[in-house]
Amino acid sequence: MSRRETTVQWEDPADGLAVMAELDGFDYLTKMAAREVPAAPIAAHIGMDILDVGHGTVTFSCRPDESHGNPMGAVHGGLVCTLLDSALGCATHTTLPAGTGYTSIEIKVNYLRPVMADSGPLVCTGRVTKPGRRVAFAEGDVADKNGKVVATASGSLLVFPLGPT
Repeated sequence: MSRRETTVQWEDPADGLAVMAELDGFDYLTKMAAREVPAAPIAAHIGMDILDVGHGTVTFSCRPDESHGNPMGAVHGGLVCTLLDSALGCATHTTLPAGTGYTSIEIKVNYLRPVMADSGPLVCTGRVTKPGRRVAFAEGDVADKNGKVVATASGSLLVFPLGPT
């Protein structure tokens, strides 16, 4: 057996959290896309970058590699689900005022095609279908390097004030 290795490095998320309460979600994610605030650490684990931020929408790219593989040699569905969960959540974040956070309540993913290590870059777009003060709804899709949709998702997100619990 040959052994392979990967190293993951990320920026301290506390730097971003320190300014999150001062910025609305759109401004926060715009600054993240411009690398003025750090990305979430999960982005480093799966090679995810923000391509575009709009009001109610976010687009990410992701380059899967061999380290994301499942036992059959395909990219693990968890990577695709994580990409979709991030896009749905961040799209929701763009609709929120300063001092407001979100977390996923549920996500339903439909896997349409296998994703292989050479399928990328993957492009994932999340869109808010119904914003809300307590619960928001979003959907998204992931396309491979040829533009073929490989997965779709819909989800609901809990919206809550940030601050001490």
